[in-house]
Amino acid sequence: MKEILREIGMIARALDSISNIEFKEFDLTKGQYLYLVRICENPGIIQEQLIDLIKVDRSTATRAIQKMEANGFIEKKDDPRNKKIKKLFPTDKGNAVYPFIKRENDHSNKVALDGFSELEEEMAFELLQRIRKNIETDWDFVKKGNKRDY
Repeated sequence: MKEILREIGMIARALDSISNIEFKEFDLTKGQYLYLVRICENPGIIQEQLIDLIKVDRSTATRAIQKMEANGFIEKKDDPRNKKIKKLFPTDKGNAVYPFIKRENDHSNKVALDGFSELEEEMAFELLQRIRKNIETDWDFVKKGNKRDY
């Protein structure tokens, strides 16, 4: 069997390292840019939805959200219908950084797909989506406290 997940892991870690270095000037650290992008793209998102989008555990998300709120990138607002629900919104500072993060992402996509035909790009995208969907089943299962059989 090909070690596809090792390749995906190396790509993810390399891109994460690049982003952490490049976004340091904005005081975004340890993957916080991932959260900020999703919050900018989905203003009013709640933490549980964010966790599902990024695929992290609750405590990791809570720490990142607290740091980003303390650093002025996001703010929490009460849901008007349910005060227990806190919605996440980007601040002006968060919205100002978002275009830079988006440009970096677009550039990284361009670099990653250099030399690919349109058909190859589409095929790679579809195959990666299938892999993600397969993994999401296990992620949901384990997240609920279950153990996988292997």
